[in-house]
Amino acid sequence: MSIRKAKAVWNGTLKEGKGAMNFSNYSGPFSFVSRFEEGDGTNPEELVGAAHAGCYSMFLAALISGEGLTPKSVETTNSVTLGKDESGPCITNIHLDCVVHCDGLTQEKFNELAQAAKEKCPISRLYAGGTATIELDAKLVG
Repeated sequence: MSIRKAKAVWNGTLKEGKGAMNFSNYSGPFSFVSRFEEGDGTNPEELVGAAHAGCYSMFLAALISGEGLTPKSVETTNSVTLGKDESGPCITNIHLDCVVHCDGLTQEKFNELAQAAKEKCPISRLYAGGTATIELDAKLVG
């Protein structure tokens, strides 16, 4: 299997400092404001959401393909909520919202595959037993 690398550098204090994240063909800033308020740059939760959305979409496409069907598209949006528990800041909720275009896929089979992808994609498995609840709204469009 593959090993992927990403790098983050933070300079300064939590509130006044600035950071940068780098991986593959991406390089971007992050800051206290981009993470906890609204401001330019990205944040770890946004990148977690992108990773999970991509992983879920690919896994669901693989499951649909395993049924002998070819999905036209699998589009997933991920909303990641940063909250707090008794130990401090944590991701409290992850919400996957997916729309699939695939001819020949029944609603019943789609529901089964969408749920299986939610439980079995590698990023979902990474979060299993953690602080976040993973929710799913999946819609099949003929």
